[in-house]
Order: sequence, then structure tokens, then C-alpha cells
Amino acid sequence: MKRTGGPRARDYDVYEDQCPTRLVLDRLADKWALLILDRLQAGPMRFNLLKRDIKRITQKVLTQTLRKLERDGLVSRTVFATVPVTVEYALTPLGETLTDTVSSLAHWAERNMPAVPKAQAAFDASLVRRQVAVGTVHRLR
Repeated sequence: MKRTGGPRARDYDVYEDQCPTRLVLDRLADKWALLILDRLQAGPMRFNLLKRDIKRITQKVLTQTLRKLERDGLVSRTVFATVPVTVEYALTPLGETLTDTVSSLAHWAERNMPAVPKAQAAFDASLVRRQVAVGTVHRLR
């Protein structure tokens, strides 16, 4: 029987190198995209408020990331005919399906940050010990 309609979820395999899901994962793995999506969970926000809230994001990167998220159907952009023009960004229904995941990932980093430098120090120390054991030492910087 011939299938009608578009592709279904089971038609995709993230482990295949040519799978288009890799592009979506690449977008979601971007720190700026995660921070924008997490910020928009509270509701629609204007561009300048997003820029002010997300420290050290440049105007260019914010614009590029918002455009990519809009293209992927995760964020909507609404222009209001005011003087000056007001632009507001919000999560789309598709973007809202990510709120729990995005929040968990972003705030996991906050909760577990103290453990990361400890793990890095332990790894670096064990690496030095292994290199000394084989007679070569390369300093990590």
C-alpha cells in the first residue's frame, strides 16, 4: 500500500549522518538558542529586552539566532506599527513543546556547575599521572 502524506517521526534517525534532524539538534545545542528559548518561556519579549537579559549576546548574534529559530518554527515575530516600530518575539506552539527540555538543560548547568571544575581537575591530574607513567609530560594550559 502506498503511503500518502509527509514524512513521519519514525522516518528519521538522528544517528544517520545525512538525517535532517541533525540540523535541528545543531540549532538546539547552541547556547544562545537555549538561552533565548528559555527566556521566552515567560511570554513574548521585545528584542531589546532579550538583548538586555542575555548578557554578552551581540545584536548580530541575537538577530541571527532569532531568525533561525523563526525559520525552524520555534519562535514567532510580531511587528507592531508604532513609532518607533516595536518587534516582539514569542514561542510558537512547536517552541512551547521544548520548554521543559530547554529549562532542564539550561538550569542543570547552574545546579551542577560546581561539580564540573572538580571533574576537570581530576581528569587533568589523572592525565598528567598517565603521561608521567609513560615518560612524557605535556602541560595542559
